[in-house]
Amino acid sequence: MFQDDEIFGLEHRSFRSMVRRFAESLAPNAEAWDEQGIFPREVFEKSGELGLLGIRVDPEYGGSGLDWWYSAIYVEELARTRSAGLNMALMVQSDMATPIIAEVGSDELKRSFLAPAVRGEKIAALGISEPSGGSDVAAIRTTARRDGDDYVIDGQKLWITNGTRADFLTLAVRTGGLGAEGVSLLVFPTDAKGYSVGRALKKIGNRCSDTAELSFDGCRVPARFLLGQENQGFRHVMSSFQGERLVAAISTVATMQLALDDAVAYARERRAFGKPLIGHQVWRHRFVEHATAIEAARRLAYHAVDKMVRDPLGATREITMAKLFAGDLAQRVLYDCLQVHGGYGYTTDLPIGRAWTDARLVTIGAGTSEVMKEILAKLDGF
Repeated sequence: MFQDDEIFGLEHRSFRSMVRRFAESLAPNAEAWDEQGIFPREVFEKSGELGLLGIRVDPEYGGSGLDWWYSAIYVEELARTRSAGLNMALMVQSDMATPIIAEVGSDELKRSFLAPAVRGEKIAALGISEPSGGSDVAAIRTTARRDGDDYVIDGQKLWITNGTRADFLTLAVRTGGLGAEGVSLLVFPTDAKGYSVGRALKKIGNRCSDTAELSFDGCRVPARFLLGQENQGFRHVMSSFQGERLVAAISTVATMQLALDDAVAYARERRAFGKPLIGHQVWRHRFVEHATAIEAARRLAYHAVDKMVRDPLGATREITMAKLFAGDLAQRVLYDCLQVHGGYGYTTDLPIGRAWTDARLVTIGAGTSEVMKEILAKLDGF
């Protein structure tokens, strides 16, 4: 197994320090932004200025042309904002909505949409999930009918992160028959006539990340905004899910580590029955158990990153395992990290309360834990 010093060199450490400073500068706003249900658009712009929204994008389109190890550092350090909602919104921009454009988009689409998103000038969203379901991409119902030089789009999307203020969507639509073979992808500018943003959903966690219901009523989009080939979008969606699941795993591990560090620090100071909480065996042993499990989750996530760098088309198993393991583990770790804080943990005064509710999404978003298990069962022939 590789060691950290074999992965991260001087340039990696310098990059980590930069991202950490940025994340920690945002952390004091986490609670207020959660209460407001949104964070300033300027955060996208600053992220773009720092080069965080196009880490793996070709420099020709404003990116840094780096690999997944730099993306892993970015995601790990972003956890220090103590705002999963903010992190989610930025990662949708950098690792979910735009990589498909970078991979198969035309030069026009890359210059008109990808490059401004990398700079933080345009906000991107990924339009896949619908009211009838999220993980079953092959069953999407939003249609795109060819009419001359345009596609005419009708339908609805739901659970769309950045949906209330996105300037464009990477949109999954049905252009053919039923099933996976009828799915296509389009870049959809949100100033199109017939497009509307419905309700902004109220969530129990990730609250400063806007999540919306979107409607398309005869919206026209130029046919040249097609990403890749018609009816071949399903595999690109599946590819985008790999990146989404990988950043979810890495981010969750980082969040657990921060929560455990906070819990241990609190247990050293808080006294009960004549001694610090950490002096009680029950907590010492629980911290050890969680530290061990978090390290295992980190190694699993790093193994997935390593596979993604070397063989991106063959990394599905490793990524799925990393996401499944980290998501399920977080429910236990963050529960105990809140528990050690007692009543204080149940208030909004400390980050652990937000972390606990925010982490519930990890077993749901980007494919539920049940879907992860089914993917692994098929891959392993069970």
